Amino acid sequence: MSFDLLPAYLLCRHGPPRKLEGIRNSKLANSSMFSHAATRTTTTLVSRRAFHATRARMSSPYHYPDGAYSNLPFNPHSKWFTLGYWGFMATGFFAPFGIAVYQTYKSAP
Repeated sequence: MSFDLLPAYLLCRHGPPRKLEGIRNSKLANSSMFSHAATRTTTTLVSRRAFHATRARMSSPYHYPDGAYSNLPFNPHSKWFTLGYWGFMATGFFAPFGIAVYQTYKSAP
């Protein structure tokens, strides 16, 4: 048996392959291979997602509209968005500096 045809990761991880005497022609090997194939087929059929061709009704409380900006809790197109955004970012950036100044100049207990 030539090891040149095997992938390199099989040779590195597991060493050379073992010779299995007489298992190729046995009925046990064929039934074992069949059961593995049958198990693999049934699990893929069960785990496959079922997509429906009909559209979800929007009157249902369990379906929400799709599309850009529909999942945001704010409206990025309002005229106050820029002010709120930069105010939020400035608060997050300058808060550690403000806390450090407060801790530096507060009176010792």
